[in-house]
Amino acid sequence: MAFKKVDHVAIAVPDLEQGIALYQSLLGKGPEHIEEVEEQKVRAAFFGVGETNLELLFPTSPDSPISNFLEQKKGRGGLHHICIEVSGLEEHLEQLKKQGVQLIDEKPRIGAHGKRIAFVHPKSTGGVLIELSEPMADH
Repeated sequence: MAFKKVDHVAIAVPDLEQGIALYQSLLGKGPEHIEEVEEQKVRAAFFGVGETNLELLFPTSPDSPISNFLEQKKGRGGLHHICIEVSGLEEHLEQLKKQGVQLIDEKPRIGAHGKRIAFVHPKSTGGVLIELSEPMADH
């Protein structure tokens, strides 16, 4: 299995505009990309930090996983997940499944930037939600 890099660290925010203003102030620049990911019911703002991104996530629907996360956090934002870029996403998922790792996604789906993604359940990763991603060109 080939892990390439930490692609992004995702932070759930209760107000996207306030989140963007905060991180713009902290980083001294605005987001490079803002995108709505309809399948996941979120709007995402990406700030480049070296080879990694900070991704701010805001729910676009009450049944978004981010809405549930914010409810559990009593409306406060916080670290939602860490995304690791891989080569051979299907092979990674098969290997993890063989090792008994609990997966949220057994098959890849499309995420932000058109990347293929799959989530590993936090019960198998010490309480941290891990996303694996693969750019479409790598597939």
